[in-house]
Amino acid sequence: MKATIAGMGTALPPSARQDELWETCFARHYAPEKRALAKRIFENSGVRTRQAAVSPLLEDVSDWSTEQRMRRYLVEALPLGKEAVSRALTDAGVEAGQLGLFAVCSCTGYATPGLDILLARDLGMSPTVQRLFVGHMGCYAALPGLGSVSDFVVAREKPALLLCAELTSLHLQPPRARTDLQQIVSHALFADAAAAVVLTPGGPGFAVREVAAVTDTTTADHMTWEVTDLGFRMGLSPRVPSVLKLHVRKLVDDLLDRHGLTIAEVDGWAIHPGGPKILDVVQQQLGLDDEALAPSRGVLSAYGNCSSPTVLLVLDALRSRERPPRLVVMLAFGPGLTLYGTLLEASTVTS
Repeated sequence: MKATIAGMGTALPPSARQDELWETCFARHYAPEKRALAKRIFENSGVRTRQAAVSPLLEDVSDWSTEQRMRRYLVEALPLGKEAVSRALTDAGVEAGQLGLFAVCSCTGYATPGLDILLARDLGMSPTVQRLFVGHMGCYAALPGLGSVSDFVVAREKPALLLCAELTSLHLQPPRARTDLQQIVSHALFADAAAAVVLTPGGPGFAVREVAAVTDTTTADHMTWEVTDLGFRMGLSPRVPSVLKLHVRKLVDDLLDRHGLTIAEVDGWAIHPGGPKILDVVQQQLGLDDEALAPSRGVLSAYGNCSSPTVLLVLDALRSRERPPRLVVMLAFGPGLTLYGTLLEASTVTS
């Protein structure tokens, strides 16, 4: 028996155009000597529109304390999470009270009781539902989360749900960081979203065949997420694409080899769009055509990099096609420096 993705749901806060964000907010955020460079980064980010629960067009949080940001996190994340979870349950035809496990991934906010407890209460999950919170894994968190949830479903033969919810807009950094190139890149890319998936024991959907990972600890400083007194500060080295170049082909080949498959047989690619250079490297190393990368580039353009929910947004785009793929490889990357891969296979019958 395999755990099957039987339903998905997403929730997005209000959207804004990238050029409007630049002209109205960020053009004045950076020091004059960095402004031309920052504008080029925004224009070449691959992002056309993106969404923010705490929009810089309406309020400036850059000097807020971490306490203020965390209090706002619950206010904004709860309704987004509730909407995504409710849609996923409806899509799967599963009642909240049937869930055996509720897992939440988030690295942009912390509170106790957290989203797992409060949403379980508000949505009518059983008092006996088990809960798992995955924090500070960043952009790849959806895939280890998916692995843990699918293992539960197989072992216990009960439905489970995974929610990824991120509010990167809460972590706009103050003007004294405005000459930092890494902050300019993160301000140009990141956005907010929530995405949820329901997994069931067998049934129609995408069956989870394997979740795999590789971590290059020699490059641990290339991607960081530092808790400061003024929110969480992103560290994003320009050398990240070079590290992916070293590892991504072997990760994918090894994953597929274990199932007697090749890259040519995969007809769906859900690649986390960390940025255009990330997608360029993956496309080159795997020898993929533009059509294979179109869902990832489309999500980056329409929604930006939403951290952990983003790869699920790409999977949802693949799933919504007129002819959904039979075999899907999901790839996501984050702190560590860590690469995660997941193999999914379309299933139409109960196991």
